[in-house]
Amino acid sequence: MVVTLERVPTVAPAVAMRGASVRFGERTLWDDLDLDVARGEFLAVLGPNGSGKTTLIRVLLGLLPLSRGEVRIGGAAPRRGSPTIGYVPQQKALDPDLPLRGRDLVGLGLDGHRLGVGLRGRRERRARVDAALASVGGTAYAHSPVGRLSGGEQQRLRVAQALVGDPDVLLCDEPLLSLDLAHQRTVTDLIDARRRDHDTAVLFVTHEINPVLPLVDRVLYLVDGRFRIGPPSEVMTSAVLSELYGTEVDVLRVRDRLVVVGADGRNGVHH
Repeated sequence: MVVTLERVPTVAPAVAMRGASVRFGERTLWDDLDLDVARGEFLAVLGPNGSGKTTLIRVLLGLLPLSRGEVRIGGAAPRRGSPTIGYVPQQKALDPDLPLRGRDLVGLGLDGHRLGVGLRGRRERRARVDAALASVGGTAYAHSPVGRLSGGEQQRLRVAQALVGDPDVLLCDEPLLSLDLAHQRTVTDLIDARRRDHDTAVLFVTHEINPVLPLVDRVLYLVDGRFRIGPPSEVMTSAVLSELYGTEVDVLRVRDRLVVVGADGRNGVHH
């Protein structure tokens, strides 16, 4: 009897990097980085200022080429304006007199990189913007001037803007900066809900891991061209961070928080 084994199709990682390096002149931000991020995975990207965290986001957005190596998003090369990628930036105050409504800001996530929208696409566009606003609890200020909203409300809209294109990958570059604890919790809950409900991969750049620590599957920690990848329990240790920084670093757990002592205050978690 001949038994035929059915071939199970392999699913490409949401993000894949092989031998990836970025250099600026004589300076190497990171070198020979191999990284797979699975669909539905939450990866926290940590490290001191200048370690290449935001550079990684720019590479994945298709805004910056690698110096060497290969990068793929869902099996394809990253490109500027890709609908498969959602981007949540840092919260920055907007001009109070900016002539832009909440729904206009969200809609830029669909066509901000294009010159216009055809008549046939307007109905679908409106429906997708409405759905994105509802998903972040932002319907009430859809018609409000964005510059008159609070920082937390503006950041809700930025999350909606990132989600409106139904992305497979969500890139978050310090999205909690300048937010109070209540709004930090709101933003992280919105991002985690998207990940769980739609199997969206999340790469979350942050200086402070504690607000997202319960959500994190793995950590990518970057320091002076060196890096370590693994679960928080394996990376966020005194031995690993001391090796990365080249100096003695103590990692303590106080209740449910991580406290890092050392690294000349350059580390990416709460002291």
